[in-house]
Amino acid sequence: MQRIQAIETEQASGRVKDIYREVEASLGTVPNMIKTMAHSPVVAEAYLNFWNLLSTGVLSAHLKEQISLHVSESNGCAYCVSVHCALSKGAGLRDEEVRDGRLGQSPDAKTNAALKFAGRILETRGAVATEEVKEMHEAGYSDEEVTEIIALVVFTIFSNYFNNVVGTLNDFPKVEELVSS
Repeated sequence: MQRIQAIETEQASGRVKDIYREVEASLGTVPNMIKTMAHSPVVAEAYLNFWNLLSTGVLSAHLKEQISLHVSESNGCAYCVSVHCALSKGAGLRDEEVRDGRLGQSPDAKTNAALKFAGRILETRGAVATEEVKEMHEAGYSDEEVTEIIALVVFTIFSNYFNNVVGTLNDFPKVEELVSS
């Protein structure tokens, strides 16, 4: 149930209208999540700035989407799972890679290490062990990559919590509930 209503494009004014123009120019649409965040233009703008900055980092689009899928699935955010399934397709992930991301696993050892690390960040609320960071380095991740993975997990948690709290109406193709086999 949607607890906070989205501000529709025709109702937007001032900074919100500018934000909508920027998002529409970039995505071709203004997602309901942004329309709901727009009740506080500061929140919508901070969210978009964080997303835009993360997109310029060193992590591949594939890995970012797989981590976002895993975190969103773990947090039970149907909206974000739908969003990241759509974005994953746009990033070129195959169906099995999308499913693996949602499950937090990968047949690729390096990707699997990142997904497991993201899962541990969630499980421990960020209190991972020194050994777990060392394992990321041993898997081939630099400090820069580890730092971006942490930021991506936290960013995705924010998205998940926001959408779960406000009940954002899903405007992306709805995905089926994951059934592990």
